[in-house]
Amino acid sequence: MSKKVTEVVEELVTPILDDMNLELVDIEYVKEGKNWFLRVFIDSEEGIDIEQCGVVSEKLSEKLDAVDPIPYNYFLEVSSPGAERPLKKAADFERAVGKNVYIKTYEPIEGEKEFEGELTDFDGQTVTVTVKQKTRKKSIHIPYEKIASARLAVIFF
Repeated sequence: MSKKVTEVVEELVTPILDDMNLELVDIEYVKEGKNWFLRVFIDSEEGIDIEQCGVVSEKLSEKLDAVDPIPYNYFLEVSSPGAERPLKKAADFERAVGKNVYIKTYEPIEGEKEFEGELTDFDGQTVTVTVKQKTRKKSIHIPYEKIASARLAVIFF
């Protein structure tokens, strides 16, 4: 295979999602135990319902059967990313300003590699997160390229 499975799936699913005015959040192709799973996470401004997931699954399944990019048996799952949606692209960070996030970095920033707090700014280069340190708040500036992973965070009070 010259292209990774996730790249082929992205090419196949993008026109389907565009037609339905939906957004591709992420694609995972993973082996769990003896089984392979192809997971496609979709979303929209209004959220996603089970019918939309079913339609995307059906249409994508037809395209996958025609192209047959995966040599193994696998389970196709199409779903919403959930409350703790991953932040992958710059646009994800822009939409998340004002929301709680959890970020892991490749290397320590101010002595830490994990940050949880409110994403207060994103200028395309730097993510600013306001974190609580005991009784005070502190803004941490994280270079975008140093982010290993990020997601929205549900905070329970």
